[in-house]
Amino acid sequence: MMTNFIELREITKSYPGTVACDKVSVSFRRGEVHTLLGENGAGKSTLMNILYGLAAPDGGQIFAEGKEVKIDSPKAAIACGIGMVHQHFMLIPTLSVVENVILSLDDRHMLIDRKTAAGRISELSRKYGLAVDPYAKVSTLTVGQQQRVEILKALYKNCSLLVLDEPTAVLTPQETKELFVAIRNLVAEDKAVIFISHKLNEVMEISK
Repeated sequence: MMTNFIELREITKSYPGTVACDKVSVSFRRGEVHTLLGENGAGKSTLMNILYGLAAPDGGQIFAEGKEVKIDSPKAAIACGIGMVHQHFMLIPTLSVVENVILSLDDRHMLIDRKTAAGRISELSRKYGLAVDPYAKVSTLTVGQQQRVEILKALYKNCSLLVLDEPTAVLTPQETKELFVAIRNLVAEDKAVIFISHKLNEVMEISK
């Protein structure tokens, strides 16, 4: 029997004048694509920001592998195996792919060999269908390639659950197809993927 990897129980979050999440309970399993569908303002991103430690819930609990955890920062989320790619990328255009990946690591005090890091990025790229040149400057990459760098940053940190917040909003139809291939590759490797969208046709496609 499959067990839940991450579980949210009765998560509540209010802002002045609105309740973004009202006792939301949901669980996520490895090896599955989980889709969150809803219009803008429905609370999808708020819920995921809570999961990733970017927002504090007013109530509720989070469990990882059946154990209650406190996720009060992205660092805490990463420690639980959770990664997130936002709609707006957090990359430094003047630096290379490998330099962006290294800068995203918490172990900055450690000496990280750029060649070794580039080798691992290439390995992850091949494994999941996320083709990108580790030594390319981010400013020279297409939007779709930059998104791949963000996904690779999460995979480099050994994430087991990847949150994709409206990932197709900035992609061409061809790039969307390539992203869906990568998502299926992630699921085939027992990763959990949360796909946030307000596009019903995409949710139906990736949920097959």
